[in-house]
Amino acid sequence: MVFLPDESRSLPPPPIVNRASVWLSLTGWVAALLDNGYNHRPSAIPAPAAGVHRQVLFATVGWFVGYHLAKRTDYIHAKLDRELFEYIRHHPEDFKKAGI
Repeated sequence: MVFLPDESRSLPPPPIVNRASVWLSLTGWVAALLDNGYNHRPSAIPAPAAGVHRQVLFATVGWFVGYHLAKRTDYIHAKLDRELFEYIRHHPEDFKKAGI
């Protein structure tokens, strides 16, 4: 998979409730509300009650995408940390302690 390589499986999974999932699910829910309002769907019932199934679907899709974006972000940061520590290990002369 191009989005997340196999070497990312060694990382622990992100928590189910993370910042990306919460924000993207909230964005999906608001998108469903805006779509309902734009298409004049809440005609006889209050606006938040119209198309509840679509609101749940959009919020769930946002949560799923946010979770996988958090996994990708964790992988990218772990990869950069690994490369940085490897460079430091191979070039100790560039990273001398201040007191020595």
